[in-house]
Amino acid sequence: MEPLVILLVLCAAIMHAVWNSILKLGTDRLMTMAVVIGMGGLLSPLLIVAGPPPLPESWIFILLSAAIHCLYFFFLVQAYEIGDLSHVYPLARGSAPLMVAAGAALFAGELLSPFEIFAVVLVSAGIISLMLAGPKGAYRGNWRTLAYPLLTGLMIAAYTVADGLGVRLSGNPASYIGWLFLLSALPIMALAIHRRRAGALDFLRSHWKPAMGGGVLAFSAYSLAIWALSLGAMVHVSALRETSVVIAALIGPRLLGEPYGARRVLSAATVAGGVILLHLAA
Repeated sequence: MEPLVILLVLCAAIMHAVWNSILKLGTDRLMTMAVVIGMGGLLSPLLIVAGPPPLPESWIFILLSAAIHCLYFFFLVQAYEIGDLSHVYPLARGSAPLMVAAGAALFAGELLSPFEIFAVVLVSAGIISLMLAGPKGAYRGNWRTLAYPLLTGLMIAAYTVADGLGVRLSGNPASYIGWLFLLSALPIMALAIHRRRAGALDFLRSHWKPAMGGGVLAFSAYSLAIWALSLGAMVHVSALRETSVVIAALIGPRLLGEPYGARRVLSAATVAGGVILLHLAA
């Protein structure tokens, strides 16, 4: 991977972990998500007017990705309602690279060598093992603590492949990103207003600063990620981006009081080792 792509993805990873922490800290996660994503919708015209519109052949991927993102928002909110950041985030993000590898091979012909497959497996194993470094009983016998993060991971993989294909056909990555953010924001905002009604204004009065700050981070993080997808292989971008779980593993105990120990350090080292191997194979 080119140094520029690595820098873009690492910046996106840090911002993504931070805005997920803001979502987890939110007292009303549906409204927090709506404001975070809605902020991206408000910023989207800056990219839409930055050049010509996306080419017609990319619009099917914009619409598909927007629909997948709506499911992603739903599953992520549900996951954080019942699980810790250090549980949900690693499982959701850690399950995505393997799914992306399969999707990229199937739909984009990006076949991996055995060495690259081993590296992606190592990245995913290290990220998922971060979840296991928490206290015993983290699952609490509730199937949803596994189902919602894994469904979130499936949506991550799905929109990564869709956007990886779409942005390459768009002719203008900036406009592609802008339209995607605009179309993704409308359903979650409408749902939040419908469910909270007058409470939506009360939430904005008291929580608009962190939620909008999270929105700027989310907008910037995925804009950088999609730009990187236009420059590098999907599975390499996805695997490097998932190093954000290391950041989340540090944020969790310091801001949320979640457990932290030597096992998580070992897991983080496993992630880093897998990423290094993936770069060596590129």
